Amino acid sequence: MGLPVWGSPRPTLTMSDAVAAIIRTPEGKFLMQLRDARPNIWYPASWGCFGGALNKGETSLTALRRELIEELELSFVKYEFVSRLEFDLRPMKLGNYFREYYLVEPTEKELSRLVLHEGENLKEYSFEELAGIPLTPYDAFAIHLYWMRNKSILA
Repeated sequence: MGLPVWGSPRPTLTMSDAVAAIIRTPEGKFLMQLRDARPNIWYPASWGCFGGALNKGETSLTALRRELIEELELSFVKYEFVSRLEFDLRPMKLGNYFREYYLVEPTEKELSRLVLHEGENLKEYSFEELAGIPLTPYDAFAIHLYWMRNKSILA
């Protein structure tokens, strides 16, 4: 599904600053969320990272902690900043927004206690398996940046 068919009616989508977790399991896989198939969200029925919009006055980490508790009942102590993607949508009169990504690595015990409250499903994927599923493009890019962080990608 992902994007609407050109010319099809679609509810107005909102933009906001957001934060997301790149969740790595002890086996080195990525825990992904199958987004709801609702037409009022970006990239419905696609796989993506867990996270969401910042509320007014929230820091990125406060929002990430809130989102992961709301969506998975996952609390975390350790994290690592991965990247910040900036979206300059001024030509469309939508302003500037960002999406920050943090690595979160829960233990097996923490993973066994997860309860999915948002999205249609959750599943672990290897980096290679992610190439074969419909991913939200910004999350796919952030995971790729994380994966390539210690590899020589510049000539």
